[in-house]
Amino acid sequence: MTGRKPISKKARFEVFKRDGFTCQYCGATPPNVLLEVDHITPVCEGGENGEGNLVTACFNCNRGKAGISLSVVPKSLAEKAAEIQEREAQLAGYREIVQEQVDRIETDMWVVAEVLFPGCSEKGTRRDYLQSIKTFNKRLPLHEVIDAAEIARAKIYYSDLRMFKYFCGVCWKKLKDSE
Repeated sequence: MTGRKPISKKARFEVFKRDGFTCQYCGATPPNVLLEVDHITPVCEGGENGEGNLVTACFNCNRGKAGISLSVVPKSLAEKAAEIQEREAQLAGYREIVQEQVDRIETDMWVVAEVLFPGCSEKGTRRDYLQSIKTFNKRLPLHEVIDAAEIARAKIYYSDLRMFKYFCGVCWKKLKDSE
């Protein structure tokens, strides 16, 4: 076992300053915690007091780590912030793609609704019909849903409800056939 050499107050302060007076393990800062200087490679494993082997740690993290060696220096706050920023950018990109899909399905829904009910509007069309059209638009290519609408529209019915039920039946058959 290697003897422990004391770390000067100046060296401790330089490590704290470099690490932004923040525990590099949990992110805690004074006055909520007492900061200490931790050896990345423990003294018991031959770790030295050089600044490259020292890191700021709060009392609890330092005691929890004890003599366990770290293979790399913990992420700095700047690295953690950059990682969070990258995740946020990816999430924003994902949300944008999902919104584009929602907008496309909504637009396609009105294309199909117009084939089924020429001159239809948001106020004059049953919401359950529109929701069913959206469901088919999510599961079938648009041209297949339009084809089903044209097939249903070509028949003569006594009511819009019967025509819509026929449209749904054609779509379900197309889905079954595609499996």
